[in-house]
Amino acid sequence: MSEQAIDVAALGPWLEANVEGFHGAFELEKFAWGQSNPTYRISAASGDYVLRRKPFGQLLPSAHAVDREFRLISGLHPLGFPVPRPYALCSDAEVIGAIFYVMELSKGRAYTNGALPEFGPSDRCSMYEQLVDTLADLHNIDPFAAGLGDFGKPGNYFERQVARWTRQYRDSQTDDLPEIERLIEYLPASLPEQSRTSIVHGDYRIDNVLFDEGKLAAVLDWELATLGDPVADFSYLAMQWMMPADGSAGLAGLDLVALGIPSLDEIVERYSTRSGVPVAAKLDWYFAYNLFRLAGIVQGIKKRVIDGTASSANAAEMAKRVPTLAEAAWAFAEKAGA
Repeated sequence: MSEQAIDVAALGPWLEANVEGFHGAFELEKFAWGQSNPTYRISAASGDYVLRRKPFGQLLPSAHAVDREFRLISGLHPLGFPVPRPYALCSDAEVIGAIFYVMELSKGRAYTNGALPEFGPSDRCSMYEQLVDTLADLHNIDPFAAGLGDFGKPGNYFERQVARWTRQYRDSQTDDLPEIERLIEYLPASLPEQSRTSIVHGDYRIDNVLFDEGKLAAVLDWELATLGDPVADFSYLAMQWMMPADGSAGLAGLDLVALGIPSLDEIVERYSTRSGVPVAAKLDWYFAYNLFRLAGIVQGIKKRVIDGTASSANAAEMAKRVPTLAEAAWAFAEKAGA
């Protein structure tokens, strides 16, 4: 089955039977975003919805877990956390060729440029403060209150994650990169103590949230969510301040004061105060880890480009970033004492 070949005739009856209020003829349009799990807008007589599915074809065993993603937003939505309303999960891959779920289409839009050129300084400040506060609020949710007490494994989160992303990298490896090999040796030998166990998003950054008229309306892309160390999420977000400003999420090199965007020190203090998790003076190891992890994710995309199963139009361009990410990760590891 080809990338675009969703059987609309098979999908329609399933939607009518499983999505509350769904009726009428509908159209399916693939979003450009949704790099890992292909994502579609369903425009129906009863309204607009979003469908997220696993990619077709051969996949790594633990990747593209849309069923976990659905369970996660189903736990968070009743608590008032800003996620789209979940409607239904289809675990029968025979319906359209892959498992999928349907959720509401949230109002608002994602902003891929971290400089937020569409806004003025006060709006930028507010949006970044909401971004940090929402993450702290996620980390303050009791996983058991969300029905997610068993959503992750016990033990040291970073130990599991370093092992996981080493496996993922090895499973999709196409080149020999000395920095990656050094990181694979260094990271498990230098694990930090876990701060506490929280729900972690796993890919929290400005372009994975929607803003509606300057208000944070929804957090998207929960595929990598689990239970783990909240510092993993915060340090991943903080990477935005370390990455070059090239029109994507990175902010390094910008005049943040003039733009009204909080500094790294300011978001560290704001997050620590709201979450109760101190993160100051600890970030170099976490930056090395996050860049290693990102290299593993992008390596997976590179392998899918080679195999011809990549979902996003810019996947081939992204795939070229693996060596740069590896070098940057090792540079932070050296700052952390490697």
